Amino acid sequence: MSEPQQWAFPESLQPKADETQFDLARAMDAVVLVRTEIPEDGFTAGILGTERGGYGVVIRADGLVLTIGYLITEASQIWLTTNRGNVVAGYALAYDQATGFGLIQPLGKLDAPHLNFGVVADVNVGDSAFVLGHGGRAHALKTRLIGKREFAGYWEYVLDEALFTAPAHPQWGGAALLDAQGDLIGIGSLLVQQEVKGESIHVNMFVPIELLTPILDAILKTGCSPYPAHPWLGMYTQDPEGKLVVGNVSPGGPAERAGVQAGDMVLGVGTERVHGLAELFRAIWKLGSAGVDVPLTLARAGDVLRITVKSADRNDFLKKPNLH
Repeated sequence: MSEPQQWAFPESLQPKADETQFDLARAMDAVVLVRTEIPEDGFTAGILGTERGGYGVVIRADGLVLTIGYLITEASQIWLTTNRGNVVAGYALAYDQATGFGLIQPLGKLDAPHLNFGVVADVNVGDSAFVLGHGGRAHALKTRLIGKREFAGYWEYVLDEALFTAPAHPQWGGAALLDAQGDLIGIGSLLVQQEVKGESIHVNMFVPIELLTPILDAILKTGCSPYPAHPWLGMYTQDPEGKLVVGNVSPGGPAERAGVQAGDMVLGVGTERVHGLAELFRAIWKLGSAGVDVPLTLARAGDVLRITVKSADRNDFLKKPNLH
């Protein structure tokens, strides 16, 4: 990520205090810079890197920071920086695989305000919104909600209703999505392409804040979601031209151990045919929790194969944070 002084949105795209219905300066100060270091032998190091950067949002008076989970997965070091220049170490409390949220506990006083949660159902497609990154107004963007719809990611991830905005913020990871009243309604996850009126544009995908409310208390008490972990295969599937094709498998993961190979075409789960990523993952998940056997029907070089994968809990493959 570029340092704050190295870039800025054009003035016309930045929100202005006299144009907002909330305290813009306070809202911007609730967003912190997140820097993490991951061991070189971490399970995700080869995919996500050993040095990661993004944003986080203070969501409670005690300084609890909400971010997107991939920034803190397997992190051995976390540093939080406020707009006032305070730098505080952090501890990765949890990464909830189902939602994608990550929680960081500051190990010192952040001295930053917190944001209240908004109501996603009250925000409609077409409504104005704001995407805030660390670094003040230069990294704040006026945007609009252009979609509320299902999202499925190849890393075995599904949201029933993700939030999509345009124009897109170029540094989206952990950014705060605010409604017109200045309340937090989403956390930045991805930059994706979307067809809008026949034109392909970049848009941001946000995880809606409403997914955190039912699990937050349990995470704070136990460090994990109250719900059983989904069965994980370590099978990175893509859906070009409507076909489900295995792009890669995690080394040492369940799919690789069962003999699934890159290039295999996924036809079904057991006797159930599947036609899209979300349909594939939901068919797997309804078989049970992590550890359940997953029967796959695959096509390879003209042959139809039936392979049973012994699923796992993805978290068992990840390095756990150490509290020093």
